[in-house]
Amino acid sequence: MRLEGIHHVTAITGDARGNVEFYAGVLGLRLVKKTVNQDDPTVYHLFYADEAGSAGADITFFEYPGARPGRAGAGMVHRVVFRVASEEALDFWEKRAGGERGLGSVRIDDPEGLALELVVDGSGDAPLSAVHPEIPAAFALRGFAGARAYTPDQGLSAAFLYGLGFTPGWECRGEQRGSFYVYDEAPPERGVPGAGTVHHIAWASQLEDHEAWRERVLSLGGRPSPVIDRFYFRSIYFREPSGVLFEIATDPPGFTVDESAEELGTRLVLPPQLEEFRATLVGVLPSIRLPKTTELSGA
Repeated sequence: MRLEGIHHVTAITGDARGNVEFYAGVLGLRLVKKTVNQDDPTVYHLFYADEAGSAGADITFFEYPGARPGRAGAGMVHRVVFRVASEEALDFWEKRAGGERGLGSVRIDDPEGLALELVVDGSGDAPLSAVHPEIPAAFALRGFAGARAYTPDQGLSAAFLYGLGFTPGWECRGEQRGSFYVYDEAPPERGVPGAGTVHHIAWASQLEDHEAWRERVLSLGGRPSPVIDRFYFRSIYFREPSGVLFEIATDPPGFTVDESAEELGTRLVLPPQLEEFRATLVGVLPSIRLPKTTELSGA
């Protein structure tokens, strides 16, 4: 029983329209699901990924309109790292997104300050890419490489991560994919949740292993939630000892349970238990649409 790397990363935005413009328009990810936060259905939950909406490529956002800018601190993920194919791809992204070039990487901040990093992919994992008319396929993002979190003492979490199957470094790798999870020394300033900060990071599990993972977390001293049916996947939530909110999410059922692969992300979809509230929700959610470049690509 092994976790298959990152399933998704969920962050907070105060501006759904600007969020779509950047992640679909600039980064070239596909908006694969336009739905609502199931715990607060009056706000959007937007999912961006590769063409198929695969676990391992899925960055998602809760929109709280007008949310104040946040600041990452101890117990929070502060950087999300994506893969690209080559140094030439890094050159492309440095110019396209105004990134800061480093050794083997490009650092980009999204419009609300969320730190992103692109690194050359040496994983051997299958690339998870979207199609965009302005981005050559050779330069497209290829899914998650990993994430970086702040902690005052990474020793707090070492035994816990070992128990979840992470190897030193830290890396979480299954049969198909893997991702790293790195700690950095926490800044002295306290973290402030808000726009441009990560809410939680999810790790991928097989559906048949899900309850066993919950028991594993309990055995390690964690306090997992019950298994929650999110319709597109099933979820368990808990905090690892450094304070970061973890989720273990299943790969199936996936995003095509209520839309065809061709239709993904083109309309507001609601899980069955919220469908009766559609008229009310449409009345409070702001209108958003894909950038014209992505519409031309069929995304």
